[in-house]
Amino acid sequence: MPQRLVKLHRSREHRIIAGVLGGIADYLGWSPNLVRILFVVISGVSVAVPGILIYLVLWLVMPNATAQSYQDPTTRIPYQ
Repeated sequence: MPQRLVKLHRSREHRIIAGVLGGIADYLGWSPNLVRILFVVISGVSVAVPGILIYLVLWLVMPNATAQSYQDPTTRIPYQ
């Protein structure tokens, strides 16, 4: 059963660079690949703010996920 983040953290399991997009996917319950594709598309279309800048800021701001960051999706109780 997939684990879901209780709060927004960088993912421990779905990392390619820093786990930022994997953490967003875990938090929303979406596929990490879908979030990555959306990020690339939106970054390519956006002219005002480059996506790499947003990624770097999130990398600095978002904490790493710990075991207590995840919850059981059926009971909404944090994993121990």
